[in-house]
Amino acid sequence: MRVGAFVLAAQFPGQGQAEALHRAVRAAEAAEAAGLDAVWLAEHHFVPYGTCPSAVTLAALLLGRTRRIGVGTAVSVLPTVHPVALGEQAALLHVASGGRFTLGVGRGGPWVDLEVFGSGLAAYETGFPESLDLLLRWLREPRVGADGERFRFREVDVVPRPGEALDAADSPPVVVACTSPGTVRLAARQGLPMLLGMHCGDEEKADMIALWRREARAAGHDPDPSAEAGHVSAGVVQVADTREEAVETLTKAMPGWLRLGLGAHVTVDGRERAMRDPLAYTELLTELHPVGPPAWCADRLAATAERTGVSRFALLVEGSGDLAATERNVGRLGSEVLPLLDVEGRQPSS
Repeated sequence: MRVGAFVLAAQFPGQGQAEALHRAVRAAEAAEAAGLDAVWLAEHHFVPYGTCPSAVTLAALLLGRTRRIGVGTAVSVLPTVHPVALGEQAALLHVASGGRFTLGVGRGGPWVDLEVFGSGLAAYETGFPESLDLLLRWLREPRVGADGERFRFREVDVVPRPGEALDAADSPPVVVACTSPGTVRLAARQGLPMLLGMHCGDEEKADMIALWRREARAAGHDPDPSAEAGHVSAGVVQVADTREEAVETLTKAMPGWLRLGLGAHVTVDGRERAMRDPLAYTELLTELHPVGPPAWCADRLAATAERTGVSRFALLVEGSGDLAATERNVGRLGSEVLPLLDVEGRQPSS
């Protein structure tokens, strides 16, 4: 099992954006000190749900501030960026860090971001497969050109080549955020592991993995256990002395953040959208994920791994909204929960 921290740089009510970003950086540094496997960074635009607009930029900072821990994006929003630009950044981080970077990509949503960045609604609704294919070719081939519906350019050299990373794989690992059967099928056809959302329960995640396995096999991939080891399950973690204390910490803080952050999203075309009830969503998350004393958290992670087959976790650690509490949460995850699990390649806490 591989357990990592999921960081959104969430702006809670009454907090400034610099405060949220500072907490995100400190959470990542604490994750390395606690012996966690990785830190995963979210990307959002124009909303306080997350104040990091460029996950690859924050990843670069954290790769420079750490020495061991993996750093990944969860996710970089592909429809709002040119795939070659993102591919160049991913290759740069892969080579410069000696292979500690993982690129997570996703479709995002039908938000005003598509208007601001000039990509348009079609980039979200139909353009994701073309963008993903171009990105993967950039990360895997020495020269790349394009003649698609959205991207057309002459063949050019790939610089830097991802394969020149020292002590690392030929290209950075890529995971795809999957929230629908369509994205599951796309990831499977490319043989790419999935990032599964925190709103999903174990049964839904198991169903998505079963679909991925069928589609991967149909596409000629061999979905053996080692090939599936890259799937990542997103969740929430809050470690406390009692289950009641952990739940109370999140239900006091998260609904205000969710109400403020989710309510700020604006659709690009004026379409109506339903927002989750913030308190009900928080309560759902506390039921689905490791929220409670260390043994409870370890049992919950082990149960999810057994039911779904997923052995990698990206756990939101900043649900309290408080810097000191977040650092304690990460520290307890490393010192009190991980020792109860069969954690792959765990480094001792410092």
